[in-house]
Amino acid sequence: MDFGFVILVEILYAVASLALISAGLAVVFGMMKVINLAHGEFMMLGGYAAITSANMGVNIFIAMLIIAPIVVGLIGLIVERLVIRHLYGRLVDTMLATWGLSLFFIGCATMIFGNTTTGISTPIPGFAVGDYQINGYNFFIIIVSVVLILVMLAVLKTTRLGLIARGTMQNPDMASALGYSPDRIYMATFFVGSALSGFAGAILAPLVGLVPTSGGAFIAKAFITVIAGGPALISGLLSSSALFGFVGQVFSFVASPVIGDVAMLIAAVILLRLLPQGVTGRFFKGKL
Repeated sequence: MDFGFVILVEILYAVASLALISAGLAVVFGMMKVINLAHGEFMMLGGYAAITSANMGVNIFIAMLIIAPIVVGLIGLIVERLVIRHLYGRLVDTMLATWGLSLFFIGCATMIFGNTTTGISTPIPGFAVGDYQINGYNFFIIIVSVVLILVMLAVLKTTRLGLIARGTMQNPDMASALGYSPDRIYMATFFVGSALSGFAGAILAPLVGLVPTSGGAFIAKAFITVIAGGPALISGLLSSSALFGFVGQVFSFVASPVIGDVAMLIAAVILLRLLPQGVTGRFFKGKL
């Protein structure tokens, strides 16, 4: 019974962390069709923003939930104004530009923070379940991910801002004819996507030793989750996170975390071979 509960918590944690890692990319790539290869570096910057703020005496939860998303969102805003806005609709050029940005961010982080691993302790202690020890911070990540998905769903589905953003991504000319500025809406959407990436990096920072190249550990998982999810942003994010999180965690229990990652990548290849348009290209049609 205790062991089953531990496995359930770990699977939910794997699903939640995958959704958290991929949420920012789902907005930037899923909505805006911008291949942001610097997504992992945005997460890395969020982690450093949270750790630096905490070391300066800021409450760790304020650092993770407020400061890090704002800092990375502003960095994303500058990137969008200087680079990305000139490359909309040019997928290959965008990919090359964001790859260059990822190298730039890694270089800047190395100069500022050095190559040594840094980190902070988890602010929530673990507890025992029978003979097993569970990390209490895993529950925090599960709750944060659930709240994040619900907020994204509410904003995109029920608010005027969300409807305008979705409409502009589908038909910028129509949005412009109705009096909205596609340029500003793209800018705001990229800001939100960047802030979500920084938010994820900050939330995960207490669990990982952070180095300037840490972003590379997240980028592949984020891309396969968003691509395998298909065209529906929230439904795709949830379905692919649930599938890959389950597969990865089960194989991690049976074999090792490395085998779990390999199993997840194999599952993604098989899924995209069977469903080239992703999960929501075949199922959940018409859903957000």
